[in-house]
Amino acid sequence: MGVFQNNLLAGAGGQAASAAGFYDYQIEQSARFDAASSSYLSRTPSGAGSSDKILTISFWAKPTRPEAGGGAGNTYWVSQGTSSSSRANIFQYADDSNTDAELNSQSSGNDMLLTTNNSFRGNIVGWSHLVLRIDTTQSTEADRVRFYLNGSEMGFKTSYFGSADYPGQNETLVWNTTAPIYIGSYFNGALEYDGYFAEFIMADGQSYAPTQFGETKNGVWIPKDPSGTTFGNNGFHLKFENASDLGNDSSGNNNDFTASNMGTDHQVLDSPTFGS
Repeated sequence: MGVFQNNLLAGAGGQAASAAGFYDYQIEQSARFDAASSSYLSRTPSGAGSSDKILTISFWAKPTRPEAGGGAGNTYWVSQGTSSSSRANIFQYADDSNTDAELNSQSSGNDMLLTTNNSFRGNIVGWSHLVLRIDTTQSTEADRVRFYLNGSEMGFKTSYFGSADYPGQNETLVWNTTAPIYIGSYFNGALEYDGYFAEFIMADGQSYAPTQFGETKNGVWIPKDPSGTTFGNNGFHLKFENASDLGNDSSGNNNDFTASNMGTDHQVLDSPTFGS
């Protein structure tokens, strides 16, 4: 089963598991991103985060292009940075030999480079939930960066690029700094993502397990009400519920994003709990 094989019983797209009574928490809309239109969301934080060492990113994704970059480059799901030497990313490789997801952060010698054991290509059907959990204060190396798919932790390769390169203890990464954040593209608005995102959350200064945002019901990983999430200074919660303002932040922080090349038609009635 590919990494984005739907985990919602053929799922959230309106098939077997879409009965309204199945979901205690509803996500009504998502945002559509398409590389052909160079669509993405961006925001530049006005100050550093509550902690430049601890954060959680949670989102639901439904990619529509099985190969990254349309064969022309990597596909960037979320990134933060100002240059190729000062950036942090979750991205998918473009070429056929590297079908994995990579997490990286590099700046002034504080580097992290981790490649998942799981392929990001294959049977891409339906919605999947991803959580990136960073806490560089942890003494155990493997606890400093953790990545989850549908509630299950994903391992990292130890052979790609020589070894898994975890950040050092108490290292400051590019994540959660004052560098611009891009959802659906690279730091310069290029190498865009094709597909849908729903319920995109960043918790600043918190290391949350996936159970903060999802839960297992009848053997299926489904969304959970994220009420009680502490967002910190730079945290945000994008629900994509306003078609005219897709970058609106619902966390209470007003950390709104600017939508580029995304009209009202980029809001869709398709989500992990609702099929259009």
